[in-house]
Amino acid sequence: MRFGSEFGRLFLRRTTGLAVVSVALLASRSLAAQSFPLAPPPPPQSYPTPMADDESGFTPIFDGRTLDKWEADPTYWRVQDGEIVGEVTPATLLKQNNFLIWRGGAPGNFELIVEYRISDRGNSGINYRSVEIPGTRYLLRGYQADIDGANKYTGQNYEERGRTFLAMRGQMTHVAPGKPSSVIGSLGASDELKAFIKPGDWNQYHLIVRGNVLIHILNGHVMSEVIDDDAANSKFAGLIGVQVHVGPPMKVEYRKFLLKTLP
Repeated sequence: MRFGSEFGRLFLRRTTGLAVVSVALLASRSLAAQSFPLAPPPPPQSYPTPMADDESGFTPIFDGRTLDKWEADPTYWRVQDGEIVGEVTPATLLKQNNFLIWRGGAPGNFELIVEYRISDRGNSGINYRSVEIPGTRYLLRGYQADIDGANKYTGQNYEERGRTFLAMRGQMTHVAPGKPSSVIGSLGASDELKAFIKPGDWNQYHLIVRGNVLIHILNGHVMSEVIDDDAANSKFAGLIGVQVHVGPPMKVEYRKFLLKTLP
């Protein structure tokens, strides 16, 4: 009897194990036959690639010869050798900042690609979504992609004659209604990003401005990003301009002004 009972238990365990294996195999076949629409796609999957040097969709807003559709004080602005030149001399020192203003429109959502070169003591910037200050000429208030020869501020988002510093270089910020800008993330240390800027040489700004998101890219590196939810003070369209700043004699050169309108 003991032998028979032991054999029965062994037989039961073996047949049970085979049944479990059979059920598992049937289940796996059933799962393989099912469709899982939310499952990851089968290989090969796609990954982001470096952006090609593609300027399709961009329109030049500087013709390389004249200041057609631009308004400027000729004391400070001229076209020379295919470039826009802004210059302050010892004889023409400024009492207030001065802007060259594009009169071809007031873009809202857009991308802007601009190349610039600035003297070591220069102070300039690219204004966008800006307005003219009543009772003045060649003076703007609005968002600015900052530029300076010492590269202390280059890359930041500064609101000229407004809320001032919205994002320093290396910062992703959020501006809540009626509150100062708050840092919500890091794009890298300011000095590390500064290393990508070429002093005394040509640099390329790429601005992506869409809705309440303002992104400043310089030489392929994101320098600052602002999410502006301060409805009472934010702007969703406005003028484009470039600046010469109060201070010592300086020179800034701009070329390759390319604009793409976004939805």
